[in-house]
Amino acid sequence: MATASPTTLPSGKTWLGHPRGLFLLFFVEMWERFSFYGMRALLIFYLTQHFLFSDRDAAHSYGAYMSLIYISPLMGGYLADRYLGQRKAVLFGGIVIAAGHIILGLEADGSADAMGLGLFWSGLATVIVGTGFLKASVSAMVGQLYPRDDMRRDPAYTIFYMGINVGATIGPLICGYLGQRWGWHWGFGAASVGMIAGVIGFLLCKPLLQGKGEPPDPARLAERVGGVISREWLVYLSSLLAILLCWLLIQQHAVVGWMLAGASVLMVLYILWEAFGRMERIGRDRMLAALFLLFINPLFWGLYEQTGSSLSLFTARYTDRNILGFDVPASMFQSVNAAYILIFGPIFAALWIALAKRGREPSTPAKFGLALILVGAGFLILVAGTGAPGTLTPILFIFLLYLCHTLGELCLSPVGLSAMSKLAPSRMIGLIMGIWFLAMALGEYVAGMIAGATGGADGAASRDAVLSVYGDIGWWSIGIGIFVIAVAPFVKRLMHAGELSGEEGAEAEAQRDSFAIADRVEDKPA
Repeated sequence: MATASPTTLPSGKTWLGHPRGLFLLFFVEMWERFSFYGMRALLIFYLTQHFLFSDRDAAHSYGAYMSLIYISPLMGGYLADRYLGQRKAVLFGGIVIAAGHIILGLEADGSADAMGLGLFWSGLATVIVGTGFLKASVSAMVGQLYPRDDMRRDPAYTIFYMGINVGATIGPLICGYLGQRWGWHWGFGAASVGMIAGVIGFLLCKPLLQGKGEPPDPARLAERVGGVISREWLVYLSSLLAILLCWLLIQQHAVVGWMLAGASVLMVLYILWEAFGRMERIGRDRMLAALFLLFINPLFWGLYEQTGSSLSLFTARYTDRNILGFDVPASMFQSVNAAYILIFGPIFAALWIALAKRGREPSTPAKFGLALILVGAGFLILVAGTGAPGTLTPILFIFLLYLCHTLGELCLSPVGLSAMSKLAPSRMIGLIMGIWFLAMALGEYVAGMIAGATGGADGAASRDAVLSVYGDIGWWSIGIGIFVIAVAPFVKRLMHAGELSGEEGAEAEAQRDSFAIADRVEDKPA
């Protein structure tokens, strides 16, 4: 009697044909993103309005914070893989994140003196460390619920990333409204409630995980180091000490920049050494193609991530935010991007497959060029829609800017992850994915520098100064995007995609890109 294949037969109790643990992880990630994006929507306003930072200083602090957010999952993922296992890492990370938001909520009702600012940095540093543990592990646990050859595996990630974008949509709406209408502590407090809800749900529904994500060596994890403390608690306490390091780094914007620059140079040199010293021609060509795409990554995110800094301030000061008689708080508009992803993600997924079937799908580097053109066009549309001095910009142009930026993200974000996995040799996949997120962290730092440049000589932004910067970066982005499209055929040859060519191969590549299309890249750590 033949047995059913694991690719077609669900194991255990399921919901909608998927393990119930998937929806637990959906729930946890939705609330984590709710708390993260809800807090981020308030961050630039809190710095400029509560602590009275100049626009430039606030943008630099914002950039340093976001850079560290992207770097932290590298260490958190390593500790989860080697010691804790993903389940303990998600639980620990969620608790630490919730504690960070509680600290922010408590401080928000206090003074804006040096002591209050120090406590604020402590809250952000705590969120950074917690995010490193949770974000590095929760995505991995989704894959652990399925056999490697299970055909439900890729659709499961699409369901999971819908949770990401649901949380990213409602977080700024709720936390932004409460923070800017009722008081800062209400907004930050709502963010903490979201993460606490995720932690409680994760604790109560642990059996749904079917024993996945447990420590690789429980006996070793329980061993006492020096006869004093278990290795598990040593990991926890050491990680909490990392909060102090993050607390220092957030306040040293230049130090974070030098760290990122140094790490980036080392990674580029290492890739070149691997390509020319240890690989044959095809492998070398692919690594050079990967390096080309990696260079584009921080350029795109440096422009795109104006969302949480200079664009938020521009929306607050220079746009007509009255919608149906309601003066919408500027922080709430940070939900627009995630809402667009929920709408257009499935459309792009179907588009790539349809174009591939007809042999007309753009190559990966051409998609990167298109992404740069779209993000640049978004800024130029905003500049064109801004009227004479003293008039408010219609909010329509903010929606159009975010539309262009979201379409650009869908051309680059999931496609870039897919490209890295295809170009890297099997022994370097983890490293290359880590470098991809390092490049994103560098992009966040660049975003802070660009936002800081809108502040002018005295650090305070005027409308003309902001529009001048937006016009410049818009045209530069379009110009670089056109160049990337022009050289795309050459880069495509370096990728040796011909080995996967033909209708079947092209469609397979389009499907791999589309499976992750609902992903926001910052939410998929290596």
